[in-house]
Amino acid sequence: MPADSRGNDRWFQHVAIIVRDMPAAYAQLRDRGVAHASTGPQRLPDWNPGAGGIEAFYFRDPDGHFLEVLHFPPGKGDPKWQRPSPDLFLGIDHTAIVVDDTDAALAFYRDTAGLAVVGGGENYGPEQEHLNNVFGVRLRITTLRAAAGPGVELLEYRAPRDGRPAPNDLKANDIAHWQITMRGSGLAALLAPSRQFALVSPDVTAIDASALGFTRGLLVRDRDGHAVRIVDGADAISRHDAAAPPSKH
Repeated sequence: MPADSRGNDRWFQHVAIIVRDMPAAYAQLRDRGVAHASTGPQRLPDWNPGAGGIEAFYFRDPDGHFLEVLHFPPGKGDPKWQRPSPDLFLGIDHTAIVVDDTDAALAFYRDTAGLAVVGGGENYGPEQEHLNNVFGVRLRITTLRAAAGPGVELLEYRAPRDGRPAPNDLKANDIAHWQITMRGSGLAALLAPSRQFALVSPDVTAIDASALGFTRGLLVRDRDGHAVRIVDGADAISRHDAAAPPSKH
C-alpha cells in the first residue's frame, strides 16, 4: 500500500465497522497502537441533516488499508445498529470507494449491477477535513444498497481535485488490492460490448468454491480502477450476505 495514500486518491477504499460506543472503541484502538488516518474521532455537525450526530474515525490496519469505525445516533443508519448488544464492534455497514465522477460511476453500480441509490448528500467543514485528513474538502457521498448485505458508498471529492488515479498495473496479489464481492446470476450478460467496466478475468470462470457459496465468478474493474468480483452459484443466495445485485443480472 503506498505510504503516502490520501483520502482523495482514487484507489482509496475503506470498510466501515459500526460501534456501540465511539469513545470506548477509540480507546481500545489507541491501546492497540493503530495508525491514525483521521486526527481523531469526529462528530459530524447538526447542520448536515443526513450526517449530523454521526461519529466517525479512520485508521489503518497493519498492511496500510484504511478502516473506519462509525457510530450512528438514534434515527440514523440501519435500525439493526440500534438494537441492544453487549458487543462494542457490531458489524460491517458498507465499503466506501473514491470515484472521479459519481454519475459515471452510477452507470456501473446502479445501472449495470442493479444496486439502488438509498441516500446521499454533500459534506464539508472542519469535522470532515479532520476525518478524511484532506483539507478544503467538499465531498459528495452517494449510498447504494442491494436487498441485503453491506452497501457501497461512492465518495466524489468536488474539492480538492488533486486525488491521484489508481495505478493501471495493480494486480490481484498486490497488498493494495481490494475487491467488492457481489452475487447475482446471468454473468455472461455482463460481457456485452457496452459494458461499463474493464475485464480482469478473461471470461466467466468456473471455480470450485462451493464452500464459499459460489461456483462461477468474474473479476472486473470499474472506471476508477476498483475491483469487483461478481459471483453466482446454487448456494450463493442462501450462504452469503454480501452486497449483491438483484437477479436481473
